[in-house]
Amino acid sequence: MRCLALLTLGIVLMSITPLATAESPDTPLGKLEAHLRSGEIPQVHAVVVVQHGKTIAEWYFEGNDWILGKSIGNVKFAAGTLHDIRSVTKSVVSLLFGIAVAEGAIKNLDAPVLDYFPEYQDLRTPERLKIRLRDLLSMTSGFAWDERTYPYSDRRNSEIAMAISPDPNRYVLSQKIEATPGTRWTYSGGDVELIGAILKRATGMDLSTYAQHRLFAPLSISQFEWSKNNSPKQGAVEAAASGLRLTPRDMAKIGLLVLNGGRYEGKQVVPEAWVKEATARHAQVEPDPECGMRYGYFFWLGPGCANKTPWIAGIGNGGQRIWVAPTKDLVIAWTMGLYDDPRQGKAATDLLQAILEAIR
Repeated sequence: MRCLALLTLGIVLMSITPLATAESPDTPLGKLEAHLRSGEIPQVHAVVVVQHGKTIAEWYFEGNDWILGKSIGNVKFAAGTLHDIRSVTKSVVSLLFGIAVAEGAIKNLDAPVLDYFPEYQDLRTPERLKIRLRDLLSMTSGFAWDERTYPYSDRRNSEIAMAISPDPNRYVLSQKIEATPGTRWTYSGGDVELIGAILKRATGMDLSTYAQHRLFAPLSISQFEWSKNNSPKQGAVEAAASGLRLTPRDMAKIGLLVLNGGRYEGKQVVPEAWVKEATARHAQVEPDPECGMRYGYFFWLGPGCANKTPWIAGIGNGGQRIWVAPTKDLVIAWTMGLYDDPRQGKAATDLLQAILEAIR
């Protein structure tokens, strides 16, 4: 979810077939589109709504956009326009991890994280050896980490400090341990970056290459960019926590994959067992155990107490979302431009509620 400008990798393979037609202005969805074009919800860039396997709305707007910390000015968005998905990237990494588990590249979620980093012999203390892969996946590693106090333009933000350190892996692994692993949830891009490094070491491929062959090609995702951190120790490495750029259509494909238990167009792309595991509660984010927000393996989980609609989501800085409601057979993907803006949470909630009202 950070905003540090870094190197990007772009891959373009084929065109995308259009999925939707214009909505009549007299329908609830048509009225909502007009409402959004009026700008009453700020900085909406694109919306794709898929229900019962059919795209029922697909809208593109205009607004200022950024690639991480670098402004690219005003953009007229279209079906083929890539957009930062920021921390929705984390959810994609979770799916890649599940594929690696199925292939046998990752054999044991209870393995100590430090087993994948033998170069750091000085860090193999009894306390740190208790941190398992599943603790990273659920953001319950116990490491001291703070991405909330300072914005992603501030070096005091833990993710930015990690990104600019000479050795990001060591930076994360050497943090003070403040809680017993597996017991306390703390939002941490550092946990995700370690998982990205482990995937690279286990599969022998960069994240972008592994994603292209194992996930994106089966989904007919034909273009993407993955920004990289560049450090003296590790070189140029894809930012696992926040670096992906996708089109909203392709975000919706990922949502459909999750909705359908890892299947897409009849093919099992991600093991069903992994999708269930990744979208099960592994940590409690908010205190209320019944209605508070939960966390899976890099997926946010809402119990749906208010509107009886449990949901699964990838959530990114600026208002980016892949939102899945299994009980409604519904996927909504949207992009916004409210990076590091305190309005983003309310704007994203307002947009979601307006969409749900329009299709009710």
